Amino acid sequence: MINEKIRAREVRLIGEHGEQIGIMSAKEAQFKAREADLDLVMVSPNAHPPVCKIIDYGKYRYELARKEKEAKKKQKVIEIKEIRFSPNIDENDLNTKLNNARKFLAKGNKVKLTLRFRGREMAHIKETRHILDDVAEKLVDVATVEKPSKQEGRSVSLVLAPVKEIKK
Repeated sequence: MINEKIRAREVRLIGEHGEQIGIMSAKEAQFKAREADLDLVMVSPNAHPPVCKIIDYGKYRYELARKEKEAKKKQKVIEIKEIRFSPNIDENDLNTKLNNARKFLAKGNKVKLTLRFRGREMAHIKETRHILDDVAEKLVDVATVEKPSKQEGRSVSLVLAPVKEIKK
């Protein structure tokens, strides 16, 4: 809230250079802000009494937007990459998919390994579940199991997360 939109009776006023002016009525604070040719902005409405500051509102909004944009830059988005297997996968195909999983984990992404069953393969879920466990075992140097293997309909999936390296 700014200027005339502030409805509180009393406010704690902070001056344009950051100094504490004190507790006064909102009208007095608005008068002081007009005198300085700046805006009265409520920076902490939940405080008792609310805290208002004498500042240039346009500049204040620009600073907030800049801080928000800077915070977004520092965020790291973690993607989940999915690798699908079939129960009758050959050793060479398995090694190719393992290499892809290593690349994804090296980039810092999580990897979801999915074993898909079609038709009559559904009868042999228990016998082929070891494929995911073997893959997780082969990737133990670069990944940890985040979610153990779990059956979801016609597929069994397992989620791996990259190992966090401790820097000394």
